[in-house]
Amino acid sequence: MSNALYTATSTATGGRQGHVKSSDGILDLELTVPKGLGGRGEAGKTNPEQLFSAGYSACFDSALQLVAGQAKKKIDSTVTADVSIAKAGEGFGLAVELKVEIEGVTQEEAEDLVEKAHQICPYSRAIEGNVEVKKTAIAK
Repeated sequence: MSNALYTATSTATGGRQGHVKSSDGILDLELTVPKGLGGRGEAGKTNPEQLFSAGYSACFDSALQLVAGQAKKKIDSTVTADVSIAKAGEGFGLAVELKVEIEGVTQEEAEDLVEKAHQICPYSRAIEGNVEVKKTAIAK
């Protein structure tokens, strides 16, 4: 992408039972295969689905804050991303459930903000048409 505003670089070795480290050293994690995938699920270690879940929830919340600001709405929000992996044909596929709690708006406004955030969130746009994403907006 020639107009990139930021590029994150990480290197993994050893696959799901290995190690991942960002180029700046801030992210430096041991990986484990979750028990649900037949692994040991070792304490203190993470996996790609957890990392994707963390990134997606943070990015979506930022997109939500942006669209709320554009709509002149002052909100407090929490985004939880459940990322699931399952067999899909000969390989594997992902599914995501976003649970978005928003304080300061009606239920209708919450649903509208979530849809608008989904349209601009880079994670949502990147997986569009490839990953099932269920969105639940909850006004508080």
